[in-house]
Amino acid sequence: MNVPLTPIRCLYRGVDLYGSKVGVVSGGCRYTYAQFGERCERLAAGLLAEGVGPGDRVAFLSFNNNQLLEGYYGAPLIRAIVMPLNVRLTPAELTEILNHAEPRMLIFENDFAPLVEAFHKLCPSIECYVAVDTPTAQADLTYESLLSGGRIERPDLFSFDEEDIAELFYTSGSTGTPKGVALSHRTLYLHALGCLSSTLEFYDTDVALHTIPLFHANGWGTAQTSTMMGLKQVMVRRFDPANVLRLIQDERATNMSLVPVMANALLNCADLGKYDTSSLREIGLGGAASSPELIERMEKAFGCRVIVGYGLTETSPVVSMSRTKGTFQPANEEDRLFHLSMTGWPIVGNEVRVVDANMQDVPRDMTTIGEIIVRGDNVMDGYYREPEATKHVMTGGWFHTGDMAVWDEETYIHIVDRKKDIIVSGGENISSIELEKAIFAHPSVLECAVVAAPDPKWGEIPAAIVVLKPDRQLDSENLLAFLEKRIAKFKLPKIIQFTQNALPKTGTGKILKRELRENFWAGKERRVQGI
Repeated sequence: MNVPLTPIRCLYRGVDLYGSKVGVVSGGCRYTYAQFGERCERLAAGLLAEGVGPGDRVAFLSFNNNQLLEGYYGAPLIRAIVMPLNVRLTPAELTEILNHAEPRMLIFENDFAPLVEAFHKLCPSIECYVAVDTPTAQADLTYESLLSGGRIERPDLFSFDEEDIAELFYTSGSTGTPKGVALSHRTLYLHALGCLSSTLEFYDTDVALHTIPLFHANGWGTAQTSTMMGLKQVMVRRFDPANVLRLIQDERATNMSLVPVMANALLNCADLGKYDTSSLREIGLGGAASSPELIERMEKAFGCRVIVGYGLTETSPVVSMSRTKGTFQPANEEDRLFHLSMTGWPIVGNEVRVVDANMQDVPRDMTTIGEIIVRGDNVMDGYYREPEATKHVMTGGWFHTGDMAVWDEETYIHIVDRKKDIIVSGGENISSIELEKAIFAHPSVLECAVVAAPDPKWGEIPAAIVVLKPDRQLDSENLLAFLEKRIAKFKLPKIIQFTQNALPKTGTGKILKRELRENFWAGKERRVQGI
C-alpha cells in the first residue's frame, strides 16, 4: 500500500494515540493533543475562509508559541505552505524575503506591529494580516477570530501529494542573501522517521522544551518528532537562561536542544544550581561547532547525556549525530569527549561523503580535508524560485554543503570549517573552528570568533575576537601561552582583539563572521578566498 508521506500523519498519530494527554504548553495555555489537533483544523478552516488555497504561502512573524506550532500543521492540512520568518532579521531583509516568497497571509505577534505597518505598503502580495494577540490597527483580524469559524473535516491521506511543498524556510543569511529552502511533505515525514530511528531516544513520557526557534531550519524537526511520539511540548517563547532553568524544574523537562551560545549562557547563568534540573535525560547541541570542553561542562552541570548533531536548513535539517556507535570504542575519556564533539555519523535515510574537488572521497585519515556532500530522503527539493542557485549546490546527484571536514574509517565526520571561513596563510590551511575551540577552552573566555585578516606577507592571517566572562581578566600574551599547548604554532592567531560587546549573531545564535571579517577587509581591493 502506497500511503502518501506527509507530516499530517505526525499530527494525527499524536491525536489518535495521546488525545487526552497534555501535548502543548505555551505560556499560561495547556492543550491536550485532541485540543491541539482541533485548533490545527480550525486554523485550516480559517485560512480557507480568507482565500488561502493550495500552494499559497502563510507567513508567521512570531516567537515560539502554540500558534506557530499550529501553523506547522494548519497550513499543510489545506495544501498551503507554512513560512516561519526569522524575527531577528532587519526590516529590509524581511521585506526582501516577503516580496520574494509573496505570501497571501501574515500572522504576527503584536510585538511586531510597528514593523508590520511598513509591510502594508512594501509587500503587496499580503492580502490579510492576523494579530496573534489583541486587536491592533495593523491587523484585519485576530488569530482566535480566524479560528472561530469552524473546523475542517479530517482529510483523507490519499488526497495529499507528498511531493508538494509543505514548508518554506529562508536561510539565516550568515553567508549572504537569504534563500528559500523548500521542504516537501515527503521530505519532512522521512526526516522525522530518520531522526526517531537513528538519533534521539524518545519516549511518550518525555517532556521536550522547544528551546530552538521554530522559525529556524524546521525547528530541528522537533515539531514533527515530538508530535508523532506524543511528547509534552513546552514552548520557550524567547531564550532566557533563568527561565529555561525554571521550566526544566516546573515541567520536569527531559529533552532540549541548544546551540553552543545557548549552552554557554546556561553554564554562566547565576541561577544555575538554584533549580532542580535532574529530570533532564538528553541535551542536543548543534547549529555551530561544539568543543569537548563545552560538552564536559554540560555533562557535569546537568548530569545527562549530551550529543552533538549537524545539519543545514537544506537537509530538514539533521544530517548526522555523534551518538554512540557499537563498532567504535573510545581509547580514553579525552577520546570520548572528542568524538562526542564531532559531527558524527549519518542518520537513517541519507548518505554522507567527504570529497575533493573531483568528487573523489578523501582519505579517511582525519587529516585530509574535503567537502561534505549529502544525498537522501531529508534533502530539500531546491531553493524556492531559484533554479540556478539550486543547480549550483545540487551537482552530480549530491547536495554540496560548503562545509569542510575530515573523516575516519567509522564514518565519523569532523567539520573543520566552512569553505569561506578556512584561512589560507602562506599556503597553509588553518581552521577557524579549531582555533575557536582552543580559545573557548580557556576558563576566562565567554565567546570568541576567528576570521581571516589581510596580511602583505602571508596573504591571510588568523584574527581572534574574544569576549571575556564578567570579572575575568586575560591578555594576549597569556592567551597565546595557553594556546601554544593545544595547537600548532603556525595556526596561532596573529591578531587578538578583546571586546566587552557580544559578538554579532543571526537569529539562531550563529556568529556573523562576515561582519567581523569586514572590519579587517573594508577598503581592500582584493579579498583572499579560502580553498
